[in-house]
Amino acid sequence: MAGRTSLEGLALMAWRQNLAEGRVKIFDTTLRDGEQSPGCSMNTLEKKKMARQLEELGVDIIEAGFPIASEGDFEAVHGVSAQAGGAVTIAALARASQADIERAAKALEPAHIPRIHVFLASSDIHLEHKLRMTRQQALDRIGESVRKARSLVEDVEFSCEDSTRTDRGYLCESFRVAVEAGATTLNIPDTVGYTMPGEYAQIVRDVRKAVGEGPTLSVHCHDDLGMAVANSLAAVDAGARQVECTINGIGERAGNAALEEIVMALRVRHDLMPYHTGVKNELLYPTSQLLSEIIEVSVQPNKAIVGRNAFAHEAGIHQDGVLKHALTYEIMTPQSVGVPTNRLVLGKHSGRHALQKRYEELGYRLDPGQLNEMYRRFVELADRKKLILDEDLVRMVHYLEQGLPTGV
Repeated sequence: MAGRTSLEGLALMAWRQNLAEGRVKIFDTTLRDGEQSPGCSMNTLEKKKMARQLEELGVDIIEAGFPIASEGDFEAVHGVSAQAGGAVTIAALARASQADIERAAKALEPAHIPRIHVFLASSDIHLEHKLRMTRQQALDRIGESVRKARSLVEDVEFSCEDSTRTDRGYLCESFRVAVEAGATTLNIPDTVGYTMPGEYAQIVRDVRKAVGEGPTLSVHCHDDLGMAVANSLAAVDAGARQVECTINGIGERAGNAALEEIVMALRVRHDLMPYHTGVKNELLYPTSQLLSEIIEVSVQPNKAIVGRNAFAHEAGIHQDGVLKHALTYEIMTPQSVGVPTNRLVLGKHSGRHALQKRYEELGYRLDPGQLNEMYRRFVELADRKKLILDEDLVRMVHYLEQGLPTGV
């Protein structure tokens, strides 16, 4: 008991320090929740490769899998645990059952800092239709399972699945039971992407009031209504100090809150949200690219931070502004997230400055008269082609030199 009291005292000190410094822990669940999205599964070697990159990226916790789900998931959690350094926590998911918890603990044995993440649904719709439990039975199960997990590892996280559709009083009671049983982190998941920022922030405040100081409050948001990142940020502003998220926002159904968006929102708008993470933001794009390569699923072109068009400009007014001063249309530099440079896309909305810039990059110096003629031909071609390629531009120069029409 003395050891537990000492640990809880240290946890309280760490929580107060994080709160004072505005430090937000990043709990990456790409290898667990992210992998559950259709077409995004990974084998053990792929998970280990991705975990190495996540550790280099600087996330605080890597949720490596759900060991009871399959032998492959067990091996993946065990493998990730064995290779992890001493600065990152490795978490394994477990339902509120003895078999799940013991399996998770076994998979985490090689980890320097293991965490068992126990969950049980708390909303009436889940209790009645899925678990077929009464509220009291669920409370009893929470206490039993968290105590079991705490007997095996020092760091235990407990989640009330479907928190945002759970009666508020019962949600708070569930978390109080988890804390009394030894949970050090309490996760408030928006499992079905149902909540809104103001509502979610109030839930966080209510839970904090109910459980007092000490336990870290965590949030895990899904994007069914496109609100996952907004909800996560609102929760941080309300006192949550751990955010559960995934690279590229992959995950069940519409996905999870995107790690890269949360990290850069806190960095770019530090004036409004004075919080920070330990993530090396210049590794965000390479990490996104590695995940896409492993799962063979590319992000949509207009995806914030890491999408192909995130730093691309086609409109002439935008291109002109970016060429004169990038901050006119870019609130962060491409290099700050690991993208080599911004990209001027040549299309029918492009202007003379962008065309001139591209020709200079291709090694052509056009005088004003040539530029005007090339721009006329360019606009004519752009009305017929969605995207102008470099070879089109080179061909146009050659035709101009020969006194021929566009020819493309």
